[in-house]
Amino acid sequence: MWDVAVVGGGPAGLSAAYAAARAGARTVVLEKATHPRYKTCGGGLLGTSLAAVAGRIEVPADDRVDRATFTLDGRREFHRSADGPVLTLVRREAFDHALRRAAADAGADVRERVTVRGLDDAGGHVVVRLSSGTHIAARAVIGADGSTGVTSRHVGVGYAQVDLGLEVELPVPPPIQERWRGRVLLDWGPIPGSYGWVFPKGDRLTVGVIAERGTGEATKAYLRRFVERLGLSGIEPVHDSGHLTRVRAEDSPLRRGRVLVAGDAGGLLEPWTREGISFALRSGAYAGEAAASGDLGRYESTVETELGPEIQAGRRLLAGFTRRPGAFHAVLATPPGWRLFARFCRGEPVLVDAVRRRPVRAVLRALS
Repeated sequence: MWDVAVVGGGPAGLSAAYAAARAGARTVVLEKATHPRYKTCGGGLLGTSLAAVAGRIEVPADDRVDRATFTLDGRREFHRSADGPVLTLVRREAFDHALRRAAADAGADVRERVTVRGLDDAGGHVVVRLSSGTHIAARAVIGADGSTGVTSRHVGVGYAQVDLGLEVELPVPPPIQERWRGRVLLDWGPIPGSYGWVFPKGDRLTVGVIAERGTGEATKAYLRRFVERLGLSGIEPVHDSGHLTRVRAEDSPLRRGRVLVAGDAGGLLEPWTREGISFALRSGAYAGEAAASGDLGRYESTVETELGPEIQAGRRLLAGFTRRPGAFHAVLATPPGWRLFARFCRGEPVLVDAVRRRPVRAVLRALS
């Protein structure tokens, strides 16, 4: 009988395992893949993410960004720089591998190549059924196996927003590496609510776009034109992949009995940027602490208090951005707009504070 079983070995699951094991709970992690493994992800760490892993791992940074270029579907380009880094870029295989080591060092038993097939409520514990035909029992289960995983379905998580992200990892020669070192590009795209990015990671560039699901062909065309516009279309990608991101509905559950869901499994990410790493790290830690204490209900209230305001702010920003991306572009071009964006990247709760102000709310309502 385990105290805590964690399904999924990404940032949410490994944060949950780390927190639970550090609190003295007998903890096991069940991960279907083997670390280090590739994960489709921009890999941009906000200050919030850095704070969440401080003291746990040494972040395997490929670049630290202090400059940004912004375009509106390739037009109206402008550049901004900050006094110090605003974003840290990592390859997820290295980042997640570091989190795995930290969870194991804290005392969690991390088991790889283990696939979970189902969950059964057995009263005072949960039975976790494995594809091998065996099972394990735990007093609490934390689901961190993604928005289409077994745990999300078990809990009954509902989603209000689904987006398609497409991404290529391009190996680039030294002259191109130097051109992008310390700089990112954000492009507000031609599809309502869409945007693209270029993130430098040493000898690679991560180039991606994201847009609402249902616009698949247009999203593919956007990525193709974006890569061509950057002069990178002749480079064979190391990885060419896609994924769906899902944001939970406001009334969606995060727990069913002794099963909690964190990170993507709970639909916990910021709706405007679709940033999910910081939400995975924090929600995973909240879940691990609650499961170790036995007070499972505490998890839901903590998520609503700590993460709920950021998700609400993101919804309001997305609604305005979807209708008027040019207005957002113009605001970012101003010194106050850039300072606000840089502070957001560094982990300050500026977007939550901003949308609480009556004039800002009025502008966002007018835009959307």
